[in-house]
Amino acid sequence: EAISTLTTANLTRSPAWQASFSIDGKYLAVCFGNPDTHVKIWQCCKKRKSSSQCVEEEEWKLLATIRDDDAAGHTRSIRSVSFAPTSISYDVVPILATASFDGKVLIWEYCHDDDDDEDDDLMQEKHHDNSSTNSNNEQSSTSSYFEPIAQLEGHDNEIKDLAWNTTGSLLASCGRDKTIWIWECFLPGTIGGVDSSNNMNEDDGEAFECLAVLQGHDGDVKSIAFGPSHNQWGEGEEILVSASYDNTIKVWAEEAGDWYCAMTLGEDSVPQSMPSSSSGGGIVHTSTVWSVGFAPGGVRFFSGSDDGTMAIWKLYTATERNKLFPTDQVVSSTDGLWKCVGRLPDAHSSYAVFSIDCAPTRAGHGRIASAGGDNSINIYREESSVGNGTSDAPKFSLEDVAVDAHDGDVNCIKWHPRDGRCLVSCGDDGAVKLWRYIR
Repeated sequence: EAISTLTTANLTRSPAWQASFSIDGKYLAVCFGNPDTHVKIWQCCKKRKSSSQCVEEEEWKLLATIRDDDAAGHTRSIRSVSFAPTSISYDVVPILATASFDGKVLIWEYCHDDDDDEDDDLMQEKHHDNSSTNSNNEQSSTSSYFEPIAQLEGHDNEIKDLAWNTTGSLLASCGRDKTIWIWECFLPGTIGGVDSSNNMNEDDGEAFECLAVLQGHDGDVKSIAFGPSHNQWGEGEEILVSASYDNTIKVWAEEAGDWYCAMTLGEDSVPQSMPSSSSGGGIVHTSTVWSVGFAPGGVRFFSGSDDGTMAIWKLYTATERNKLFPTDQVVSSTDGLWKCVGRLPDAHSSYAVFSIDCAPTRAGHGRIASAGGDNSINIYREESSVGNGTSDAPKFSLEDVAVDAHDGDVNCIKWHPRDGRCLVSCGDDGAVKLWRYIR
């Protein structure tokens, strides 16, 4: 059920493209496209008693707004936003990455001016007298703002997505130029990061360093995600998966400091026992792959496509591959293997699946959320393995649907990183909504 609308559809003509929670769930950022491209950041500031239900609820306050006319800001539509997974404490402040159609990635650091606190409190008190308790608040704090501290350049044109690795030491970007850039980051709160007692600045040449430019896709790269390598590819602890307009997914790994394409997932990957499109034969996705997302633990990931399908991919170790799939080709004899083990051929009533997100481990329920071109949000659960499938042939059922969740395409769905009952969605209607999942 919808519990709060942070930005309603009539407040902006700009689509809301993507949402990101901070690692502790205290901050939420959403980027909006043209004609009024900007980023809004909310803070979960406190819990309050609900007089109607006599329960405690979290209240989200608009903390800051980043606009394209800010100094050193973006000059075109902002398409992606992602908080760095750095520890948030008194010494380490939230750090946000944004990516734009101008081909640039900007890194922003949260700043707070204590001198303005008194004026800000007066402003919020005055505004509260004329606003509802639903946090539908367009007045941001005057004492809080995000300042650009670094600008990463390299893409020829539009950037479509951003992804941090789990430690915040790597940042990847992908775009219309068919490339993926991987940057090494030295952020406060990460291993090897700069001293958290000293703020970074854009003149710090060691804050970000380009490690690799990955080429191999034949179309726009739409979505990227880091996951654990489980010691099955190269020497690195993580792999990167990328989804593209060319209908394929690529798996990238690191060996001796160099990143390489370990696998291309596309044709002849659907097991004969699973339903496949009549026109596509053994092809998993017959159109653009819009989204990829890892399940907790990283031995599965999910993909969503413009053809209306969702696919489940499973990691097989090199030992399992040699036993079960001895004829499958791999780069190295010690490499593992990703195989499609499940497929939902009509996930969003044949409409595009734009976003997929797996509930975090601490949620305790393992649900999968998806958002699509049918204006709806779906929640899937995996059937018990007793008589209903195995890890090699999992079965997922549609548990709940938020029909017409938005007045247009739902572009993004995200689980709260610490509260398995909470999700956020945003769509073409410009609305940003918080949802409560009730099992």
